[in-house]
Amino acid sequence: MSLEKILSISGKPGLYEMKAQTRTGIIAESLIDGKKTTVSARQNVSLLSEIAIYTLREEVPLREVFQKISDKENGGETISHKSPKIELEEYFFSVLPDYDEERVYASDIKKIVQWYNLLHKNGITQFAAKEGDASEEE
Repeated sequence: MSLEKILSISGKPGLYEMKAQTRTGIIAESLIDGKKTTVSARQNVSLLSEIAIYTLREEVPLREVFQKISDKENGGETISHKSPKIELEEYFFSVLPDYDEERVYASDIKKIVQWYNLLHKNGITQFAAKEGDASEEE
């Protein structure tokens, strides 16, 4: 499974896998408990493959940040998203030293760490872009 089918749904915890599209929205399955839910086209949904993190020079795709975390942890899980704010910030700085501290908030770092651990728990550990991926060509 790739990040192209993984969703973050505003107002709902965790991540979801897109299972099917309907005329009025999406059917998604929670990576936390496996329950399926219908997501209206009016709800705010983000594909993880489309999210980027601000650095001082550019925006880095989330997949690259996940890959850096994976490399740092030798493919294992990372620190808990419930760690203290300063610990999360120090950890994220060690992963992405030039992240823009004014535009990337502690809550964003917490979410990234939580998502990484959730993806890892569900066996989604391949973060590199596939050949011919649209985000690679831009």
